[in-house]
Amino acid sequence: MQTPFGKEIYLYWYEIMLLIRRFEEKAGQLYGMQKIRGFCHLYIGQEAIAAGAMTAMRDDDNLITAYRDHGLAIAKGITAKACMAELFGKATGCTKGKGGSMHFFSKEKRFFGGHGIVGGQIGLGAGIAFAEQYQGTDRATICLFGDGAARQGMLNETFNMAVLWQLPIVFICENNHYAMGTSVERTSKVLDIYRMADAYDMPGDSVDGMSCEEVHKGVERAVRRAREGGGPTFLEIKTYRYRGHSMSDPAKYRTKEELDEYKDKDPINQVLKTITDNNWLTEEQIGQINEKVKMEVDEAVQFAEESPLPDDSELYKDIYTEQDYPFIMD
Repeated sequence: MQTPFGKEIYLYWYEIMLLIRRFEEKAGQLYGMQKIRGFCHLYIGQEAIAAGAMTAMRDDDNLITAYRDHGLAIAKGITAKACMAELFGKATGCTKGKGGSMHFFSKEKRFFGGHGIVGGQIGLGAGIAFAEQYQGTDRATICLFGDGAARQGMLNETFNMAVLWQLPIVFICENNHYAMGTSVERTSKVLDIYRMADAYDMPGDSVDGMSCEEVHKGVERAVRRAREGGGPTFLEIKTYRYRGHSMSDPAKYRTKEELDEYKDKDPINQVLKTITDNNWLTEEQIGQINEKVKMEVDEAVQFAEESPLPDDSELYKDIYTEQDYPFIMD
């Protein structure tokens, strides 16, 4: 079977998507056991966006997203241990146990959240891209948001500014078809969200979010444009979440037939089929990857269980930086 991508990329896609899937399944289980509290939004079904985007980006590119952030954080390089510890509210978490599910961060990995305010990260993403432009780097910034956030006023203001200043940013709408429980059809007569870019003379495109290959190609084109001074791009990546909006959502607003239709397009199964069709892995080797991923998630849970809670003295830390606001520390 011929493919424009090599064996190593497919193996990466399979393993990272499987890790995200197993991590999220375990998070859902632990939430039911009340090990994880507060809000929790799972990425199950949307893994091809994280996997395909990572192979199209550089490690030093910036990424900012909304509160459905676990999968993207893991793909960007934050360890499963640091992510799970954050879900547990432990001091060893990627935000020192202070952010929880919706606020993952890593300065080292250039992962800038995780934001609980719907659409809030859109303006912040443009700000990060402006900083890169101002400093004369060739880094691209990837800013992701959902179809619900596409209706926020922040998007229109940011799109206008990003085009006016030709910012090196890729806006990605992860269109999983439901803003919480409200379908796209009930929120707008314009069902092709990417066409919103037309009003700003911004390049826009629709991408199959159940295909790692299509996500990679779409993001690669947009990132190249950003690096070369071509300004922003808006990608509507059509995907599907298999679970509810959050752990409290029974998802009764959609039919079983619709869910099954998208499960037939499961990105993990599609990538695995390409791997097996090309005889790149034996059944034994696939089993070894599956076991490796299971162990990584199990070790992450153990790490989170055994990690300490943040000390009370941490309460007012990391709000301001001592360097910029020395008077705060007086």
